[in-house]
This record gives sequence, structure tokens and C-alpha cells, in this order.
Amino acid sequence: MLPIFICEDDLAQQQKIEKIIRNFVMIENLDMEITLVTDNPDDILNYLEENPKTTGLYFLDVDLGHELTGIGLGARIRKKDDLGKIIYITAHGQMSHLTFTYKVEALDYILKDCPDGIEQRIRDCIKIAHASYLNDQSKEKKIYKVNVEDRVTVIDQDDIMFISSSDVPHMLILHLDNSHIDFSGSLKEAEAALPDFYRCHKSYLVNPKNVREVHKSTNEVEMVNEELALVSVRKMKGLINLI
Repeated sequence: MLPIFICEDDLAQQQKIEKIIRNFVMIENLDMEITLVTDNPDDILNYLEENPKTTGLYFLDVDLGHELTGIGLGARIRKKDDLGKIIYITAHGQMSHLTFTYKVEALDYILKDCPDGIEQRIRDCIKIAHASYLNDQSKEKKIYKVNVEDRVTVIDQDDIMFISSSDVPHMLILHLDNSHIDFSGSLKEAEAALPDFYRCHKSYLVNPKNVREVHKSTNEVEMVNEELALVSVRKMKGLINLI
């Protein structure tokens, strides 16, 4: 999920930007969420220090009423998050050239004195950032997309233990290391979307990478998180050969 950060010292502007973003993400069912809203740039830098692998979307004001300007904050963010997308929403149009001086590589520079266009510009930036995020995810790792309550959620395939049938018709259960996700679909569809997984039972599709042990006596497979999945007799040999 792509995290969104807002740093704006004007409370009314902060609330307006947050509302625009929150509503658009919800309406479009995007795999992103607002992680931090603040008027203090140190809050964002501290978050990135504690979460060094973050790739985020940042909406920043230029004048933050702080010793660190939005331009300086962008430069600091860029050192910690080189793939993140930075957007400035500001009244200081004359300072846009500083984004080049500080090598911030801002996605957009939106002026507050054009209120009618702010919402559409923010939406456009969100679309671009989300598309880039999904593209980067697919390049770096194999992903699996599931529909959860009308929202598309992106899962790293390596994090999946197995997928099992649910007692609820047309529903499946995605088993992760420490959690489960219920989503709509069929095992046949999941099997087609996950060619590296193995259909070891009519109700189970397992990730061979996360298999710890195969228990022949009980026809079960134990995953690295100690969860168990059933294995049919005729599928046992194929699973053993695969792992």
C-alpha cells in the first residue's frame, strides 16, 4: 500500500487537502492511504528514519513556519526515499526554481491562488503516483491483486502461505504470515494467476516457497508460519517433488 504524507502549517488548507485526497482514494478504490498529516516536517523525517524502506507520496507546503522549509524537507525526503513522489501546494510560485537547485525532482508545483484547479491537480498527481507505484511493485516483485470490499489490494506473492476455499460461496481466504484476508474469487482463478503455486488439494493452493514440512501420515503440509493445509493423496508426490 502506498503511504501518503501531508505537511501543511495552515490548518484550513491542511484539512482541505486531506479531504480531497481521502475522498478520491476512497472513490477510486486505490491501494493507498493517508499515513501522516502534520504541520511539523520533523514528523515526516522521523517516520522515514523509523521506516527506511518507505516509498511514499508527499504533499508539502513551501512555507511551513519552521526552520526547515518545504523545499529543504523535500531534499531531505529525497535522500531517504529516492522513489517517492513529492508535490508542492503553495502560495510561493516564485520559489519553484529551488526544487531544481535542491534536486527535489517534484512531480508538481500547485499554486494556492488558483483554487478551482487545485482539486483536479491533486487527483492527477495521485493517479500518476499510484500507477508508478503499481509498476514499480510489479517490476521488483511478483504481486497478486485481490478484491477486498470493493478495493483492489496488492499482495507480494512471497508473503502468501496458501489460499483456501471459504465456507462462504465464491469467497477465498488468503493466508499470510500473521493474518488472513477474505476475498472474492475461485481457486481456479487464483491458480491461473499464481503459476508458481501448487494446487495440492481441491480446497488449497499452496506457495511451495513457504513450505516447511510435508506430513505424509496426516496428509498435511506445514508452512513456515506453522499453519497447516491439506494435501490429497494423489497430489502428495507432486508436492514433494516440487519442494
